[in-house]
Amino acid sequence: MALSESQVPPDAQHYLVCGTGDCEKNCQFYCNDCHLPMCEQCRDEHQKNKKTKNHEVVPYKLRKRQLPVEKCNIHPTRQIEFLCEECQIPICPKCATTKEHHGHVFTDLEVVFAEKCSFCQEEIAKIRNYFEPTSQDLKNEIAEDVTKMKKIMEGIRAAMKAEAESVKKLVDTVISDKIEQVDKVEQSLLKTLNGQNQTIDDYINYLSDLVRTFYGYLSPSDIKNLTFALKSENLIMIKPIPETSKPVPPVFTAGQHSKEDVTKLLGRISVPNTKPETRKIKPMETVSTQLKPTGKQRKQDREYSDMKQTLSLPSSVTKVREYTVPGVGSVYHISLGKSGRLWVSDCFGHLVQTDLQGNQLQKIQTSAGFGYHTVTQDGDLIYTYKDIKVINRITPDNTITEFIKTGDWGPLSIHSSHINGDVLVGMRKDGEPSKVTRYNKTGTEIQNIQRDNKGQGLYSTPYYITENINGDVCVSDYIKHAVVVVDKSGQHRFSYTGKGSKFDPYGICTDVLGHILVCDDISNTVHLLDQDGQFLSLLLTPQQGVKYPISVCVDDENNLSVGQYIITTVTVYKYLQ
Repeated sequence: MALSESQVPPDAQHYLVCGTGDCEKNCQFYCNDCHLPMCEQCRDEHQKNKKTKNHEVVPYKLRKRQLPVEKCNIHPTRQIEFLCEECQIPICPKCATTKEHHGHVFTDLEVVFAEKCSFCQEEIAKIRNYFEPTSQDLKNEIAEDVTKMKKIMEGIRAAMKAEAESVKKLVDTVISDKIEQVDKVEQSLLKTLNGQNQTIDDYINYLSDLVRTFYGYLSPSDIKNLTFALKSENLIMIKPIPETSKPVPPVFTAGQHSKEDVTKLLGRISVPNTKPETRKIKPMETVSTQLKPTGKQRKQDREYSDMKQTLSLPSSVTKVREYTVPGVGSVYHISLGKSGRLWVSDCFGHLVQTDLQGNQLQKIQTSAGFGYHTVTQDGDLIYTYKDIKVINRITPDNTITEFIKTGDWGPLSIHSSHINGDVLVGMRKDGEPSKVTRYNKTGTEIQNIQRDNKGQGLYSTPYYITENINGDVCVSDYIKHAVVVVDKSGQHRFSYTGKGSKFDPYGICTDVLGHILVCDDISNTVHLLDQDGQFLSLLLTPQQGVKYPISVCVDDENNLSVGQYIITTVTVYKYLQ
């Protein structure tokens, strides 16, 4: 049994089925009089029926919402159907006949309800198209300011450390000079003291010699010499002790320096007394004007409109060609490059470039994965290397360089935007909900998409990722059994959970009409959705020769390339005509 519209959660979406009888075909239309969703066949029968041929049947998106059933407080057996313009209260038909409302003007409450719903939709559109993106722009600007401020403060810290090192070197130089001066004073003092010491040594030697002389005079055998020596004129006088002086040592007077002196010596940091500049918020009128297409955009819109009118989904798909890719064990992911070349990877980390005839042009070994490579607008291949948490770039001349470091996050999937060249990366980290990070062309992080508006994690394993023509980010998450779609501001739009009881999505892509194409590992089919997540059809099934579809990619000629598990061929189909 299909869910009624009121039972479907606002942040999720399942495919809608026809509500007439037992018909379970896809809903495309809506009868505003019967308030019934209808498929195309039931719409035709409804308009042929004499009783309902004048009913207003419109495309589902243009439907009028059904007035909720509510009983009248005064007449409990009646439903409220009108709004009394005079009293501004809802009333039932019986109330309209009472004297309290005599002569008053009544409006169909369903019309009022439709107007209120329309107002809410307009407000939602304003929030989605202006307030949320503008707020996100402010968040991005603040994030840039945070990065800028961190760089400035780090520069100030580096300058202060450099100045301190310079002062330290000057102090070391001055101290070295002063120590050298102390050394010279010490040498001079020691020289003087050594001289005095030598003088005393000489005097002591003189005294020793004199003692020996006097001992010689005491000999009994030499009385004549003693008599001679004792004569007054010959008497030896002892020389006085040489005069010496104590050295006067230098005195060190320590410098008197306070913390304030050092603070004054070094540079200082000051916050300018300037009023902070208020961040500019684009007025809604300006945004509305900017949202108006330019001449170039109008031309592109006309071309897109013409394409939408000329392209349509046929009743069946047609196989265009099929070729074997050498060097891989299966085709887990396909990235289309320029000049008819493409990159194909398997589950063993083999990444092969081939031409449309299946000739191998080059092969590199990677850390494996699922949707882990993509081709940029410039024709470069970028691929994740989850083991070392980097994203590499390969230029057309086969030069491999490191493009982005993802820190603690392991990059799983990647997609280069065909709208503005941004790089979308699905990443996972233990203990954290997985996320999608947006980088610009130069590899600067500009956005993180991780949680819905209730704070719940959006992703579990974002193994495949792509972008739709309206800027929606579409992630294939087989652990959540869903295709999770957010708008370009990161707000959750819907989650498609398949057509059957279980759904394991893998490869995903979009086309020029905004269709979402996704492989289902359970039913071995390729589902086709519109850009609002409504199921349109099973585009490819095992009955059409597709056994294990796991990767999909649409080229510039609107051909669909399909890769399969355990099969090394790429099959190309024409599905838009």
